[in-house]
Amino acid sequence: MDNLLSKIYNGRYRTLAGFLKIFLVISLITRIVLVAKSYQNVSFNPLDFSLSILLGFFFDIITFCYYALPLAIIIFLTPSVVARSKFYKGLCWFFYGLTIFIWIFNAFSEYFFWDEFEVRFNFIAVDYLVYTNEVIGNIVESYSIGSLIAIVACLTMVAIFWLAKNNYVDDSLKSDTTYLSRLKNLLLIAILPLFAILFVNINWSRISNNSYNNELAKNGFYSLFEAYKNNQLDYDRFYYTIDDKSANDNVKVLMKDSFISYPSNNLIYNYKNTGEEKRYNVMFITVESLSGEYLEYINPADGYEMPFLNQLVKKGLFFTNLYANGTRTVRGLEALNLSIPPTPGTSVVRRPNNNNLFSSGWLFHQKGYDNKFIYGGFGYFDNMNTFFSGNYFQIVDRSNYSEDEIRFANVWGTCDEDSYTRAMKEADQSCKAGKPFFNFILTTSNHKPYTFPEVGLKLNKNRSGGVRYTDYALQKFFEDAPKHAWFKNTLFVIIGDHCGSSAGKSEMPILKYQIPCLIYAPELIQPMQVDKLCSQVDVVPTLAGIMNWSYESTFFGKNILTMTPNDERAFIGTYQKLGYIKGNNLMVLSPQKKFAQYSFDRYTGDMKEMKVEEQLKTNAVSIYQIAEHMFINGLNKVDSLKK
Repeated sequence: MDNLLSKIYNGRYRTLAGFLKIFLVISLITRIVLVAKSYQNVSFNPLDFSLSILLGFFFDIITFCYYALPLAIIIFLTPSVVARSKFYKGLCWFFYGLTIFIWIFNAFSEYFFWDEFEVRFNFIAVDYLVYTNEVIGNIVESYSIGSLIAIVACLTMVAIFWLAKNNYVDDSLKSDTTYLSRLKNLLLIAILPLFAILFVNINWSRISNNSYNNELAKNGFYSLFEAYKNNQLDYDRFYYTIDDKSANDNVKVLMKDSFISYPSNNLIYNYKNTGEEKRYNVMFITVESLSGEYLEYINPADGYEMPFLNQLVKKGLFFTNLYANGTRTVRGLEALNLSIPPTPGTSVVRRPNNNNLFSSGWLFHQKGYDNKFIYGGFGYFDNMNTFFSGNYFQIVDRSNYSEDEIRFANVWGTCDEDSYTRAMKEADQSCKAGKPFFNFILTTSNHKPYTFPEVGLKLNKNRSGGVRYTDYALQKFFEDAPKHAWFKNTLFVIIGDHCGSSAGKSEMPILKYQIPCLIYAPELIQPMQVDKLCSQVDVVPTLAGIMNWSYESTFFGKNILTMTPNDERAFIGTYQKLGYIKGNNLMVLSPQKKFAQYSFDRYTGDMKEMKVEEQLKTNAVSIYQIAEHMFINGLNKVDSLKK
């Protein structure tokens, strides 16, 4: 390797040879640590594991070449007289030291990110770079940042000492070369990054059926920038499509109650109910990271303690086979408010032109409700305030809380108890004004750094403590709510935005999308368990059904209570893969117009690839294709319904 490096990175470019060795060592150690962290889930099949290591080494080389190219251009352009100056030498050492510090710090960051999500950097990390205040605050509150920086600084000094001892920098700066000789090396250095730009993409890392091995084959920096580039995907370009009219016709059959204006792709669903419409209040509680496995219905023998919620679900309408649209809060907000399947790339909540949509906000607004989005954090995060305010909600976030309303808060927001107290205060105001209310609450406490007020419980600063405090706060809320005048006429919805973890051996692990959903109203609804296969997109249509509402919409969701076995299905997704569940089959649509079908066991999560059923594929493609086309073309905007 030294002989090869000496031919490519020689003369003024010799520093890059030392840099490459340091980068590869850091990347190798990072990969070894991640293997050790998840050794129980990694496939050590000789072929899988060796490909993970070899492809990982390849992506490390490619990543370094991207870094080295602009540096090589600077080296090429710098005259020898400047390169030998003390100022330039000092500038180089400062830059090189800072670069190595960033590489090592990134390695630690990858470990913490893996600890949370069990994947390399992806679109979540891209979002975190945008919201630096929350993320840095979360890191400071979750980890000993001072000790971490000290360790990174010490390791950086070791690397700098090694560079100096082997004269990589000094020999490079003293080298007296002509522009022509440097140009030859520059062209040689540029070959590999040029090849990578033209031919290499992150899909090369998919060498195994085990998602952990695929993640290990990646390089964190490469994965981060690839995610940034693909944060929004052109559906027609990247996914398998069919004729628009055929897709419309298929969706019409699947939805039943609809009429379609072709070729505009505008699907308007006309729900007509007979009898008196109800105006029940709705207290909609979207709980951060509420996995089904935290409750007895999924995991009776193990899991975290939620004693109160385990008892409450027995007293209401409880859906035991419901799936989250995705693995992030914005995916849950998208599904629950717009009743659409997950969109490829970033969520509609974070996309431009996402206002005035046919949403839960519009539906309740039309029925004369006070709509309020109540969030203990600052709603600029993930564009939530813009999304909700643009869709008929009044914003009540942390900036609206007075000091005496905040008993406890961390970087993500006020504790759940404070949010529930504010929600009841807002409900009192609506009730006093004689208006029904739709309070959409998003909690924050079940999230790192897992800090809570002192409540007389021994709460660990981890997910177990977060789940236990979440349960405690819900209990306090339901102890206080019956004291208010609006309680007897209110539907309480408790649902997770997504699961607490999205990691699994498969790329779309079924167990990591199962979330609880409870509709509780002791004066209005009889207790019942519903095991129909359903999705977050079905929750608001079900509420409308309970209240006997007639309405038009562009919702893809259905009333779960009136679903026939043929209607049952669910949607799940990542930012690239789109899943359609029917029975115990999962159809997965992927970029590069790929598709695959799997059978699965909903209780164990075991999955097996099987032959693709054409009708299942057609149904999945039709729904996702039309849903995306409608948003892109503004066809699920309220104005489009008036045309």
